[in-house]
Amino acid sequence: MPMTLTSPAFNSGTSIPAQYTCEGPNLSPPLKWSGVPASTRSLALIVDDPDAPDPKHPRMTYVHWVLYGIPPSVGGLAEGIGRSELPKGAHCGVNDFKFAGYGGPCPPIGRHRYFFKLYALDVELPPMKKATKRDIEKAMQGHVLAHAELVGTYEKQGELYLQE
Repeated sequence: MPMTLTSPAFNSGTSIPAQYTCEGPNLSPPLKWSGVPASTRSLALIVDDPDAPDPKHPRMTYVHWVLYGIPPSVGGLAEGIGRSELPKGAHCGVNDFKFAGYGGPCPPIGRHRYFFKLYALDVELPPMKKATKRDIEKAMQGHVLAHAELVGTYEKQGELYLQE
C-alpha cells in the first residue's frame, strides 16, 4: 500500500481555503496520512512553494513549514497545530519567514502551488537548532523509505495585480 497524504480542507490540485493563508487566520491545515511503512522510525514534513516570487518567472522555492521527528504512530496533524501541540518527539524547523512554525500561502503575484511533502524515514533525526529545509533534506539522505505529496494552490484575493 503506497503512503498517502490528504487534507479534509482541500483536495490535491485545488485551492487552499483562505483560513490557511495570510488572508485569513493563517492556520496550518489539517493533514492525514496512511500507508506508512512498518519499518519507519520517524516522519518529516516539508511545505514549500516552487513558484516564488512569480509563477511566470519563478526564481526560488519558498519554504513555509518544516517538521521532523514526527512519530510514525501519528496519523496526521490537527488544524492550527502550534509548536507546543506537536506530537511528542516532533520538532519544528525554521521556514523562510524566519520563524519556527507554519507560515501560510501569501503569494505576491499570481496563483502559486504549495507542495506538502511527507517522508517516512528509517532513522530518528536528532534535534537540531534552527533546522532549515536544507538541513533536514541533508539529514534525510539515504534514509527515505517512502514519500507522499499533496499539492494545493493559492492566489491572493485581497489585491488586484497589474499583469504586463
